[in-house]
Amino acid sequence: MKTITVRDLRQRWPVAENLLQTERELLITRDGQPVARLVRLAADRVKRRRFDPAEHRAWQRRVFGQGTTLRWVQEALASGRRDRGFRGRG
Repeated sequence: MKTITVRDLRQRWPVAENLLQTERELLITRDGQPVARLVRLAADRVKRRRFDPAEHRAWQRRVFGQGTTLRWVQEALASGRRDRGFRGRG
């Protein structure tokens, strides 16, 4: 087990982090007296689901119907376009 001082831990965290890669635990000392132990913790990696555009499109249709945005959003956009003289497609 390696030892490291409180000061070294504060000022040289990358060194302590690298030591934890090889050691199971570090003994932290202040004025030569042990005050704490720092142990390595291996977090479980949760595998995230990948984004599926087809699944997202199906969800949007279930929630919003055929249009993918809310009606009031469409109306606000159309109003803004009319104010600016935008002709658009239709």
